[in-house]
Amino acid sequence: MRGADGAAPMRGGIDLGGTKIQAIVVSGDSGVAGEARHPTPRDDGPGGVAAAMAAALREAAAQAGVEPGELVGVGVGSPGDVDSVAGTVANAGNLPDWQGSFPLAATLSRDLGTRVAVGNDVSVATNAEYALGAGRGHDSVLGVFWGTGVGGGLILGGEPWHGRGAAGEIGHMVVKRDGAKCPCGNHGCVEAYAGRSAMEAEARRRLEDGHHTDLFKLMVRHGKPRLTSGIWERALDHGDKMTADLLDRAVKALGAGIASAVNLIDPEVVILGGGLGVRFGERLGPAIRERMERNLFNHDAPPAFRIASLGDLGGALGAALLVTER
Repeated sequence: MRGADGAAPMRGGIDLGGTKIQAIVVSGDSGVAGEARHPTPRDDGPGGVAAAMAAALREAAAQAGVEPGELVGVGVGSPGDVDSVAGTVANAGNLPDWQGSFPLAATLSRDLGTRVAVGNDVSVATNAEYALGAGRGHDSVLGVFWGTGVGGGLILGGEPWHGRGAAGEIGHMVVKRDGAKCPCGNHGCVEAYAGRSAMEAEARRRLEDGHHTDLFKLMVRHGKPRLTSGIWERALDHGDKMTADLLDRAVKALGAGIASAVNLIDPEVVILGGGLGVRFGERLGPAIRERMERNLFNHDAPPAFRIASLGDLGGALGAALLVTER
């Protein structure tokens, strides 16, 4: 399907995260024609989040000079249990009051006037890096997205691999038996040590126990409701010892979890992305890679290790790739 002027139709993409909603409108060659970023609302539950997503997409469409209803479709990358056929999202633990199933695709389609496809946020971001970014030219890719939680995506044999629906959950690989409690309810998961939410909870516990940190002072000073990746970076730059310790703890957990995944599937390349992954990729990526390589079975042929090259737009670009022409 082509537009009236012969141009390829535009598509929308929305990356739904625990702290932000990134919306874009892309042209036929995946060039970004418009974008908008809104904070993820912390109240009003799934309905409030969906309304904020629609508002962000409308803003991106306006920047691109189109109406949302003129888009060939909108793709969404969402955390939680995603049913791409039904268009529903359930049990999105890093989103406010999102325990039950919510008809996200139908709600957005009604608000925006175009069809909507929904996929797992990390899976679509991994696919974007495979198709457009750091994974190009590779047949097998392990995407590790370090942000509010820790998620993974897999490309095997040039195709996304979802297993029975839950493949790639690297954040819930156990790296310490009977270790720290994870937001998922288990103990010792990678996410229990490296997820931004779990790191913030640990920082609060230590502060209550009398340990010093400037993390929360910086959070208030910069008007943030949570410890964003930028706050963690500022605290590290200020020499905050608790920040350095918690990030080192995260690096060790990530390295161990990635090594276990590599030992199982032997991918050609590991791509580190996500809010914290992109923020600290150049700074902490080498330490994560060293930790990974230390625990590999095949020390002579480690996978390539790269930082996600699409940056903060990777998830939204991957979401837009969910939309195909009629």
